[in-house]
Amino acid sequence: MTKAEAIAAKLKTALQTDFIEVLDVSHEHAGHGGWREGGETHFKLTITSPQFNGKSRVQQHRMVNNLLADELANGIHALEMHLSAS
Repeated sequence: MTKAEAIAAKLKTALQTDFIEVLDVSHEHAGHGGWREGGETHFKLTITSPQFNGKSRVQQHRMVNNLLADELANGIHALEMHLSAS
């Protein structure tokens, strides 16, 4: 299982997503800070979830960051997040 697939599975379960897409965009950051050979350092997340209802953008981002705390501490350098309530 790729890191993107593992992230998607974890978030899908925790956030009861209506839509989720996790893309490894590491290739777009080659040579930049946090990048390493083989990728799996930079990800783009697009998520629609009822768990985001009534939450500010900051609260939504904190929810995702908290859920991915282990991953962020172990190799993920950046998350680009596009989050919306359903």
